Amino acid sequence: MTDMPPLQASKPSVNALARPLVERLRAQADLLDVQVRREPSGVCIVDAGIAVRGSVAAGLLIGEICMGGLGQAHLSTGGLEGWPTWIEVRSAQPVLACMGSQYAGWSLAASKEETGGKKFFALGSGPARALAGKETLFDEIGYRDSADTGVLVMEVDRAPPQVIIDKLLRDCGLEADALTLILTPTTSLAGTTQVVSRVLETALHKAHQLCFPAGDIVGGSGAAPLPAPSPDGVEAMGRTNDAILYGGRVHLTVRGDDEAARSLAQRLPSRNSADHGRSFADIFKAADYDFYKIDGALFAPAEVWVSNLDSGNTWHAGGLDMQLLLDLWRKEA
Repeated sequence: MTDMPPLQASKPSVNALARPLVERLRAQADLLDVQVRREPSGVCIVDAGIAVRGSVAAGLLIGEICMGGLGQAHLSTGGLEGWPTWIEVRSAQPVLACMGSQYAGWSLAASKEETGGKKFFALGSGPARALAGKETLFDEIGYRDSADTGVLVMEVDRAPPQVIIDKLLRDCGLEADALTLILTPTTSLAGTTQVVSRVLETALHKAHQLCFPAGDIVGGSGAAPLPAPSPDGVEAMGRTNDAILYGGRVHLTVRGDDEAARSLAQRLPSRNSADHGRSFADIFKAADYDFYKIDGALFAPAEVWVSNLDSGNTWHAGGLDMQLLLDLWRKEA
């Protein structure tokens, strides 16, 4: 899948780099409208939208935590393309920040019998993934982390059961008081914000699926409009996906073969999917709420630039569909 040379396991450490950001999130909990508590086991839980409101500021900080301290996320305003607020992200180490940390790729599930009640499922994202290394992706990008603290983000509306926490501690090799779990339901301000901040990561994941050499991607930036969260879970999830699929812009900086760079730009945008052109909530419902029935080519930014440092050429493809987003999100007063 990639010809990227193995990265050193301890330099850089996404968990070590994320640690000061996690400490800031906890220290500024009241200002960021999040809630911090210690479980009896010692694990730290940060509620960013379940029992509390959460905030956009918290979501931006969580977005940077998800990128393992190797990326930046901030707001841009000014009514760009007819929408007032956008999220901009960038990273000088996008493969490690996005694929090695931010990608929501760790499947965590527990049955009713294991939880003693309701079954649980979540996809874990953020630096602690690289401690456990349970995904084949880490072998493909040649990365493992080693740190004495870890942080994982879950897009859930309830705290994980003890069986899941025990698994996380065991797989990450951490003491309980060294693990922080951040919970961000997509229906919250923080949850919507941290998902839209994945616009660059969405492009990296698509490039990986297209077998573009990960080691040839040396920089990246992206932007996407930030919608208001919906109190309905499916609608909230639909809005965050639509923000990237129809409003996401990404610029990748690469090295290597110019034809490969051109091909990447051509094949990457979401409009390559037959499902393109409808709201994601409608697509999801039509697929019987099964992500695996949706064309994988859809999960990509709307517009892409690929600049090849070796040739000096910049290739462009795709385009925004802001009218679709405005029709979905905007109501005239």
